[in-house]
Amino acid sequence: MNERRGFTLIELLVVIAIIAVLMGILMPSLQKVRKQAQATTCLAGLKQIGLAAELYANDYDLFVPRGSTGNNPIWFIQFLPYVGQDRNERDYRNVKIFRCKSWPTTGVGLNGVPNSRQTVTYVMNDWTFSSKFDDSGTSIGRATKLSVFRRRSNTVYLADNEDGDWRPVIETEDSPEIIRMDIFVRTHLPASDSHHINNGRRVARERHSKGCNALFLDWHAEHVRAEEMTIDLWRDKQ
Repeated sequence: MNERRGFTLIELLVVIAIIAVLMGILMPSLQKVRKQAQATTCLAGLKQIGLAAELYANDYDLFVPRGSTGNNPIWFIQFLPYVGQDRNERDYRNVKIFRCKSWPTTGVGLNGVPNSRQTVTYVMNDWTFSSKFDDSGTSIGRATKLSVFRRRSNTVYLADNEDGDWRPVIETEDSPEIIRMDIFVRTHLPASDSHHINNGRRVARERHSKGCNALFLDWHAEHVRAEEMTIDLWRDKQ
């Protein structure tokens, strides 16, 4: 007579322990793969925004939106018709490419607003310089013709937005905090340690592999390490 024999408690515990060890080994690799996938998706989204910007420029005498002050057109609203979303029919918050998948869903931003409510995770180049020798520059606050940019392939248009309790969470297109999504002083760059509400760091330091993704004005997108994100990558006159 054949006797059936199941697992003993010790054998079962050994199997569970082996599975736990394997999971401990695999989890870091899986997390890395997930982050790489998110970074790739972010780059693809920026490239789509770049295509929308190029189509917009072709329709508006080669001008592109810049700053978000006053009555200036906000870039993510102006680009809606070029990403399959008509402004009069759709909400910009439905456009997935305006929000990086690596944006943290935990934590809070300015005034304690949860990060999960963020609808736009990119900051805009609003920096203008009097010449290539100008090391300070200022906010331009208006649309700019592409011919102003001497080296479009080496000039950032959009970059990953930094998160932190000093950074705004934009929930609607009429948010008064949108003006804090523009880049125009050195302390907005990743090298800055400032958390000041106006002059603190605005470009993400470690969103993707110790740097951030950026869209350039020739409409290509690439990863830029934090230490390489210098003022020279934001110049309109080079």
